[in-house]
Amino acid sequence: MENVLILGNPNSGKTLLFNRLTGLKQKVANFPGVTVEILSAEADGLIVKDFPGTYSLKALTIDEKVAIDGFKEAIVDPKTRAIICVLDATRLERSLYLLLQLIEVSQRCHCPLIAAVNVIDEIITKEIKMDLEGLSKEIGCPVLGISAKKRKGLKELKNLYLSLPKRKQSQTNLSNDIELSTFNTKEEIIKLKSSAHELSKKFGPQNDILLKSQHRLDDFFLSSWAGPLVFAALMLFLFQSIFTWASPLMEGIKGFLDISGQWAATQVSHEILSDFIKDALFAGLGSFLVFAPQIFILFIVIGLLEDSGYLARAAVILHKPLSLFGLSGRSFVTMLSGHACAIPAIMSARTIESPRKRLLTIIATPFMSCSARLPVYAMLVGGFVPATSILGGIVGLQGLAFFMLFAIGITMGLIVSALLDKTLSKKTAQLGDAPFVIELPPYRMPNWRPIVMHALNRSFGFIKNAGFMIFSVTVVVWFLGYFPDHAGHLDTSWLGMLGKWIEPIFRPMGMDWKIGVAVLTSFLAREVFVGTLGTLYGIESVKGDTSSLANRLQSSGVTLASALALAVFYSLAMQCVSTLAVMKKETGSSRIPVFVFIGMTVVAYAAAAFVFILVKSLTQ
Repeated sequence: MENVLILGNPNSGKTLLFNRLTGLKQKVANFPGVTVEILSAEADGLIVKDFPGTYSLKALTIDEKVAIDGFKEAIVDPKTRAIICVLDATRLERSLYLLLQLIEVSQRCHCPLIAAVNVIDEIITKEIKMDLEGLSKEIGCPVLGISAKKRKGLKELKNLYLSLPKRKQSQTNLSNDIELSTFNTKEEIIKLKSSAHELSKKFGPQNDILLKSQHRLDDFFLSSWAGPLVFAALMLFLFQSIFTWASPLMEGIKGFLDISGQWAATQVSHEILSDFIKDALFAGLGSFLVFAPQIFILFIVIGLLEDSGYLARAAVILHKPLSLFGLSGRSFVTMLSGHACAIPAIMSARTIESPRKRLLTIIATPFMSCSARLPVYAMLVGGFVPATSILGGIVGLQGLAFFMLFAIGITMGLIVSALLDKTLSKKTAQLGDAPFVIELPPYRMPNWRPIVMHALNRSFGFIKNAGFMIFSVTVVVWFLGYFPDHAGHLDTSWLGMLGKWIEPIFRPMGMDWKIGVAVLTSFLAREVFVGTLGTLYGIESVKGDTSSLANRLQSSGVTLASALALAVFYSLAMQCVSTLAVMKKETGSSRIPVFVFIGMTVVAYAAAAFVFILVKSLTQ
């Protein structure tokens, strides 16, 4: 099957075009460096490949190296039918610099090249003229105006590359090592930049008109007084919305699961099977599903920040403060993404030019409270923090508690990064450094449909991936906790005997053996914790208690001090095997994930014990 290659600058709409052509729903954001792997999908009998964004054929970051190495391999492949270079109509000069390089390579390799000028709808809306026909004649390749967002020009683009003839064998009998170093000489760079400037000036739009409104907004959002205030307000809004907006949905799901669990248990006459359905499925797996709306809301809000173009501005605002901890403004984007999931966040650190700051960012990112921690936070905050409002009803106490838990992880990540930056400065000096340079994309109204669809896909994907793990663990926990004396005798079960043996380890944090067992099982994955507790308390209850898991914790003797200690432990502990595996892959070292796992566990344990003692002394 033949290939079509899609290349372009970061934030040019490359991945959105890939989605439109293939029907997929990959991650799309108004920030450079979102795509860090080569994506591929079949469409119309061809394999369409989306490469990470790059500004030129000289790699400055790891994701650009992925794009260029993949392109060098694909361009000499006989199955490659065409190259599509995506240009941003609002940033034409910058896009033309890459296009001119691709034109030379495509001619050398006898591979057809198509220039797709994206975001053409913004040019038309502002009644600005572009001479695409003249540009096409000047550079000698087809130039089409498209809007991936509005789906304009996509049919013409598709028809064009589908109508291209197959490349002849003589045209692909080339060396597998295409020489690109000629583009890196000073003379060639000056020549190409001069040509891109002249072409943009002659055939492109008037950039001063396009940038005028952006500059006005930047004067406000990047100002020394308004910038930090707006950022702080948006972050507080993010964490407040996770708790407030999701509450009605959570109540609805809980009610549905309670009714369904009771009905399902009555339909089975066999006592053991009935208890399994009630305790392992609905009390265990169901306890986790209740918190799915919070995960969905988190993805929605982060999607809005990305799609609007604000994320890059936040990176600029935070660059100076983060540099005090050995990080850069780009580290913020990785760390914010870590609040959704640490795995893609660590991979997105490839966009950080400085190898040293990239390493520190990777180590700090697991401290960010990911979506897998949300069910734990929601259960503890919702059950033990009063649902009262402060500051005249503007801020809820539970939302503020959520914010503080996230802040604890962020603060500890920054402290660890600063300490490593100082203590490992000599070892990391050999990695080199690079200046902070970031593109400020245009402000754009977020497109709700892709954001909601992406949030739904990520939420269902998270539940699907976590569901199997939770189900597997809850089955084992239920089996060990149910036998030999069946429901209502958890203390004398096999699991009870094991739990009481390890209870002394967790006693300094104010936790009993049931919570200790849940903590141990969650080292496979954080989201297992709630499901394990749901199963344990389901087995323990012989009266079919359908109260919330938080209420069961309270009735079992868990205090505010214990709950806060547990929340702090989860905000700091590393409990995700997949994150450790990705960390090993991205750093190329097995020692770093081991160091991070041990270090985070010790810090989490010590902090939880301190919080328990402190809160207990204050509340007595």
